[in-house]
Amino acid sequence: MRIPLEKVFITCAITGNLTLPEQTPYLPITPKDIADSALQAADMGAAIVHLHVRDPETGKPSMELAHYREVVERIRDRNTDVILNITTGPGGRFVPSDADPKVAGPGTTLMAPEQRVEHIVALKPDICTLDLNTMNSGGQVVINTPKNVRKMAAIIKSAGVMPEIELFDSGDIALMQDMIKDGSLSGPILCSFVMGVSYGFQPSPETVLYARSLLPEDARFTAIGIGRHAFTSVAQSYLAGGHVRVGLEDGVYLSKGVLAESNAVLVAKARRIVEDLGGQIASAQEARAMLGLA
Repeated sequence: MRIPLEKVFITCAITGNLTLPEQTPYLPITPKDIADSALQAADMGAAIVHLHVRDPETGKPSMELAHYREVVERIRDRNTDVILNITTGPGGRFVPSDADPKVAGPGTTLMAPEQRVEHIVALKPDICTLDLNTMNSGGQVVINTPKNVRKMAAIIKSAGVMPEIELFDSGDIALMQDMIKDGSLSGPILCSFVMGVSYGFQPSPETVLYARSLLPEDARFTAIGIGRHAFTSVAQSYLAGGHVRVGLEDGVYLSKGVLAESNAVLVAKARRIVEDLGGQIASAQEARAMLGLA
């Protein structure tokens, strides 16, 4: 049985790739806005910032290396302590065409696994995500085959970057365990339970405890709640012995009907929840020591 950690780090997911600009006027879009929002979140107590980038003209998700590089450089120019966690999630979505379901339709983003980690090799952030889910996602399908995620894991390891394993259902944890056994992943594992995506883990204390029970003993985890579950998941994750995450990638509301005007205010609320429950927030330097990061 795990007890709440003495110190908890907060991750802030700054913009994501599924939150729509139409949902909130406060969503960071340009590299400058994304970097500024990440720095504000760090000032409010986020030890880790999780980064996607977007096309500055359209607001749509992007994998453009130049955008990632600008975000990283802007953050590092002003803050060398905050831990950078960059996504490798984009590039795994398949939308079958209506005429022939084996042919990709509009919205498909599938790309070679090597391409999905090119920016990680180039920029070498502290952490990058590695999604293990193959699942229905809305009316589309996300595909991360065991062969491809092993290829990505090998490239991430060779770049000297720590993977954060994103787990959307219990089958993902079974794949993670197999990858630990064959050496594709090595511990201590850093992972997240993503709860609230349709057809994956659904948010509840029971889900967190069940998923936790499947992890290696020395694994570090965060239970993430999507949408209205963001802040209840902060409490559930902390009480189950995990770390916490919030951000405009996960939910755009500060409270019912009240849009969050920044990532920083989401971090401030998460911090209050943990501290009100008796926890302490780890600084970026303390989180680095916990994770064994230089």
